[in-house]
Amino acid sequence: MIKLPKKETLELKLENAWLTIKLNRPESRNALSKKLIEDLSDVLNGISNNLSIRGITFRGKGGVFCAGADIKELKTIFSEGKTKKEISNYSMEVGRFFALISNLPQITLMVVEGAAIAGGFGLACTGDFVIAHKDARFSLAETKIGLTPAQISPYVIQRLGFFKGRQLMLTAAQINGTEAAKIGLADFVGDNKDELDILEQRLKKQVLSCAPGALAETKRLISAIPYTPKKEMVTIAGESFANCILSDEGYEGISSVLEKRQPSWAK
Repeated sequence: MIKLPKKETLELKLENAWLTIKLNRPESRNALSKKLIEDLSDVLNGISNNLSIRGITFRGKGGVFCAGADIKELKTIFSEGKTKKEISNYSMEVGRFFALISNLPQITLMVVEGAAIAGGFGLACTGDFVIAHKDARFSLAETKIGLTPAQISPYVIQRLGFFKGRQLMLTAAQINGTEAAKIGLADFVGDNKDELDILEQRLKKQVLSCAPGALAETKRLISAIPYTPKKEMVTIAGESFANCILSDEGYEGISSVLEKRQPSWAK
């Protein structure tokens, strides 16, 4: 039995091997405060190696996904006289937060309603899948207030490609969910909340038909591809395949095919 911690800034629900995390700061449009980042990092670090949790959905309370960094907290940088080193360390903490989500072994779904602005845009880009309301608003608005999309830029480029990512970062242009789907930011688009829920359930069903260990290993392999020479990748892939086929999952999966039945993990 998994016991989830209680977190002031989050609403957590675990059902049928799937964790739903709702950002719970609707009064600030679910902005990424230091407390929210700490709470979410604590939850994710606690479950990251637990593959009995097969997937994670990220949503926002109050009809808004995430408005990015908490501007009120950023303003304290001036009133508290933070040094460049302190500010840099804060930014690196945020970077580690995004990396944590991106590197989770579980499948991650981002369900975007309302606004996904700046860091909220980046948060969406860390997910494996993005489901968006057709009227959701996406914008990399940092340059409008004299900042850079620093720690989210790798995930934006990874999701959208170099040129489209660069264009959105340099113009702070706002696009809706329908437009987001056209450029590959959103994978699926719904006209209303019911459609978003249907799309989410459809993806969950597909994920839950797959072996959790194999999915985690596949995510690890995919992440390694851009940074690994082709010759080394052949070796790494061979070892990965051997480990999987010799695992309990591999035996069960092959047996299920030969015995014409569903594997034990299929839900």
